[in-house]
Amino acid sequence: MFFGKLLPRDGNFFEMFNQHADRIVEAARAFSKLVANYSDLHLRQKYNQDVDNAERAADRVTHDVNKAIHITFITPIDREQIHTLINTMDDIADLIQDSAETMALYDVHHMTEDITRLTDLSVKCCERVRDAVNMLAKVADPATAAAALKTCEEIDQLESDADRVMRSAMSKLFREEPDVREVIKLKAIYELLETITDKCEDVANVIEGIVLENS
Repeated sequence: MFFGKLLPRDGNFFEMFNQHADRIVEAARAFSKLVANYSDLHLRQKYNQDVDNAERAADRVTHDVNKAIHITFITPIDREQIHTLINTMDDIADLIQDSAETMALYDVHHMTEDITRLTDLSVKCCERVRDAVNMLAKVADPATAAAALKTCEEIDQLESDADRVMRSAMSKLFREEPDVREVIKLKAIYELLETITDKCEDVANVIEGIVLENS
């Protein structure tokens, strides 16, 4: 049966997907707080650690899912879909951590309005990813399937918004920033933040495929 429960010893793939999605949102919100409190070194370090903790927790879930794929005789959805979904989700958590680490490594001294805007869009994307993932276990229900597809469309729109913000930010950066070092630093951060939304869109595409094949 497509959505039959796995044996207890095998765990539950949908529950693990949900756990991972929660860690993504946790990392994204911690990163948002890091950006909002960047001028406070103590809070910056605290939220940086929160990002790291969430990313490590997400890694553990990814490991558990990939292990479960190999020891589970019957999976609720295609094995390749499970593998692609969890590893693409894990890329989101990695990119959030990379963004925080890059700010520290590049010794960025202040946040720009464009960093804040891209961060806000990244958080919204991650929250929509969590919402879509939470629906996967019930996509056999037509209403749930439709809601999941609508959420994926919202992720696509947020990614487009982030793309526009980044193009505008890059244009402003190269026109107005006289310090070449700052240009290099901010360009890298803008690109990382926009890539978070790109990866969320990748997850949405995987979810759309799962929904359309199995609803």
